[in-house]
Amino acid sequence: MSAEPAVRSAEPERAERRRDRLRTALRSAAPALLGYAAVRALGVLLLVVWGARRGTPGLGRLSTLWDAYWYNRIATRGYAGTAPVPGPYGPYEPYAFFPAHPALVRLVDTVLPLPANRAALLVAWTASLAAAWGVYAVASRLYGQRAGVVAAVLWGVTPYAVVESAAYSEPLFTALAVWSLYAVLTRRWVWGGVLCLLAGLARPTGIALAAAVSLTALWELVRGRGGPRAALAAVLAPLGFLGYLAWVGAVKGRWDGYFRVQDAWHSHFDFGRSTLRSFGDLLTDADQVWLTQVVVAVVLIGSVVLLGMSAIQRQPLPLLLYSAAMLALALGDAAYFNSRARFLLPAFALLLPVATGLARVRSRASLVLLLSSAAVVSAAYGGFVAFVYPDAP
Repeated sequence: MSAEPAVRSAEPERAERRRDRLRTALRSAAPALLGYAAVRALGVLLLVVWGARRGTPGLGRLSTLWDAYWYNRIATRGYAGTAPVPGPYGPYEPYAFFPAHPALVRLVDTVLPLPANRAALLVAWTASLAAAWGVYAVASRLYGQRAGVVAAVLWGVTPYAVVESAAYSEPLFTALAVWSLYAVLTRRWVWGGVLCLLAGLARPTGIALAAAVSLTALWELVRGRGGPRAALAAVLAPLGFLGYLAWVGAVKGRWDGYFRVQDAWHSHFDFGRSTLRSFGDLLTDADQVWLTQVVVAVVLIGSVVLLGMSAIQRQPLPLLLYSAAMLALALGDAAYFNSRARFLLPAFALLLPVATGLARVRSRASLVLLLSSAAVVSAAYGGFVAFVYPDAP
């Protein structure tokens, strides 16, 4: 008697169990997702009102401003069809921007009757919700549901949370990174490696995630755990990042082609020398200081403190490695100082010490008031970044 009918009858049951697990997970995450959506909606609404008063559409700013211009051009014209732009250190070229976000924008633009810039917003907003869900999943697994909800909302009220609602690649990268780390924490090694590979196609900081995933997998192998799947994850993790660098190198005809493209942005790793100079300028050139520079400096100093608190909190190894690598890249890059806080936006694990502290607040009204106040400040600062500050965040 053939076992095929029994196998076929078991498939609907497995599918139903997967749907049940998904529904249960969604119900558990609903408070976090609703809280996150509420604080980001406040930020977007303020931008729309601010833009209407200035005669500049707020959604237009979010979908076309700063790096969104490059992502939209790549999505609609491809890398070869996107013309370089003259810059002080050489021509700005599209090859500086990783392909995952524009590829998704192109897919959505093809499927839905939307302009490319609106498709880019849809991709970013969907990815930001997926990222908030992942932040909740990691935090609630480690520290309980209340901490998970607070962590997701905190991620939505950071100083540069406006970027989570813009047509940038940070939301997509954060979503892939947080779910990759969640997979590693739950020992789903292959999923962790695959998601890390995809994250490496989203942003150059994918190398920080790859280091965290690969080193954790190797540590498990040294301890005699993990097995072939951990080894596979260690191999898969850096392939997205390395693959894109190899492709740009092939296009440019030199192995370091990507890094030479980055020269136009004056971006290279200088072990923090330019960061120290920027801090020195803040202290000696007060007349030339913008609010954004002060905020970035506070974020960097605060992140160093939070990394220490994360270690004291005994966060799992992959989270500590990821946070440390992200912070090292933000502090060590020689590029534009004001971008450092944005680079740290995906470093969600740095928020966990704050989330667990706030989760201990007994009064729900007090907690809501604290988070609501942070949301108002974050929204106002996002409006300042989008409409007042003349440069990119």
